[in-house]
Amino acid sequence: MKSVLMREVLGETLREERAAQGKTLRQVSASARVSLGYLSEVERGQKEASSELLAAICGSLDMPLSVLLGTVSTKLAEHEEAVAPVSLADAFAVTAAA
Repeated sequence: MKSVLMREVLGETLREERAAQGKTLRQVSASARVSLGYLSEVERGQKEASSELLAAICGSLDMPLSVLLGTVSTKLAEHEEAVAPVSLADAFAVTAAA
């Protein structure tokens, strides 16, 4: 299974939230004061968004940044578990042994 990039999961999560709210890219980009093209690239996982940009996008979606990051973290953990199941204790044991 292919590894996943955080920027891809982050973009997917932002796109899902925007769509769930029925907002267009144009509406969010105007409210967040980010170009339409750049927001589109962020949603497609092609650009790494700064924390300031993420905060502005989240503000436009009335979504706390902590909720976005928590959702992304959960999705990444689910993907990692599907790819290579390992317990947290095992991961720390390997790290400590190195």
